[in-house]
Amino acid sequence: MAYLNKVMLMGNLGKDAEVRLTQNNKKRVSFSLATTRRFRNPNTGEMQDDTAWHNVVAWDKLAERIEKLGIKKGTPLYVEGRISYRQWNEPQTGQKHNVTEILMDNFEFLAPRHSSSYAGENGDSFDAPMPANNLPPPANDSDDQLPF
Repeated sequence: MAYLNKVMLMGNLGKDAEVRLTQNNKKRVSFSLATTRRFRNPNTGEMQDDTAWHNVVAWDKLAERIEKLGIKKGTPLYVEGRISYRQWNEPQTGQKHNVTEILMDNFEFLAPRHSSSYAGENGDSFDAPMPANNLPPPANDSDDQLPF
């Protein structure tokens, strides 16, 4: 049996990317990413937003790349990775903590709503293709190909 742990998110950074070095000198970058789902409230008919916050972590070379680009709060980003669950006990109180994180494997800048590129902190400009451009063409949805 095959297993799959794949996460794909499109959203905006909720805070500047935070860079840290571990005790083993491994670079770690973390940030929060907000994804928002728009829907119509069935009771009132009004449009509403439901925002979810995701903790994203990148390691080593990917972390160095993010640090170099100076990704800041509000940056629209597409993130691919896998979901991870961590647990630890606080040394002083023994209180148990649970953390859910997205361990990032890849990312792409998304174009801000009124632009087609992103200017980094040092003024560098990056093309910002939508990730859908990298996806294979959709399969033919003909009923003739259904197995039932």
